[in-house]
Amino acid sequence: MSYAKTAENPIYRRRRRTNVLMLSLSSGTVVFGLFWLAWILIVLLMEGTDSLRPALFSESTPPPGAAGGLANAIVGSLLMVGFGTLIGTPVGIFAGTYLAEYGKTSVLARATRFINDVLLSAPSIVIGLFIYAVYVAKVKHFSGWAGSLALAIIVVPVVVRTTDDMLRLVPNSLREAAVALGCPQWKMITAICYRAARAGIGTGVLLAIARISGETAPLLFTALNNQFFSTDMNQPMANLPVVIFQFAMSPYDEWHRLAWGGAALITLSVLGLNILARTLLARKT
Repeated sequence: MSYAKTAENPIYRRRRRTNVLMLSLSSGTVVFGLFWLAWILIVLLMEGTDSLRPALFSESTPPPGAAGGLANAIVGSLLMVGFGTLIGTPVGIFAGTYLAEYGKTSVLARATRFINDVLLSAPSIVIGLFIYAVYVAKVKHFSGWAGSLALAIIVVPVVVRTTDDMLRLVPNSLREAAVALGCPQWKMITAICYRAARAGIGTGVLLAIARISGETAPLLFTALNNQFFSTDMNQPMANLPVVIFQFAMSPYDEWHRLAWGGAALITLSVLGLNILARTLLARKT
């Protein structure tokens, strides 16, 4: 039977029809997904750009019917995201280092990777309920520290997965060369492996920050909210996701405008972090 690429060959015609069909379906699904994404971004920018004024960053959340900004929510989000990243990043890097350099294919390492994957896909509201049960209910008040702990738990699996993958991409020849020169394993990891994988690990940290920047459910059960400006991490603290949720559900036009402005601010921040992460990874590659 001939397999020539001619119009007379039935096998070639059937494969060409299949190829055109699958390409059409794939292109259609891409266009379908991009359509809704573009629609969301356009509406968000149209509604939220007008609210990105200096008052948004200098004034606190207003009472009903009054003008104001989101300064307290922005500062609260920055504090909780910052502390959550500081808590979760070292844990994630050390755990990923164990998986890639020490545990490798051991039973404990395989179980840890499985549990990490489960935690990576766990609903954030479950994490918020967990912190509420083990911390908020014990101290009997909401706080910024509780919100930071909830965000840190979300950071950990992202950083673990990225660190594990990036370290396993480091060529073994580099490790063997370091060991041949008498370098102990801990020194080889810190001086050779971390240096070779630092762009990938940094990318994972940036992606984790982008992931937690817009989380609402964990903060509803941990940090709650605060209408006033406060930097006391031991008290309820305002944050952008919860303020957006509350203002969007309210009947006041001024609160709706601030909710659109906060949503646009978070979206642009997350977009910038993702672009930065991909740029760092592409430059390293």
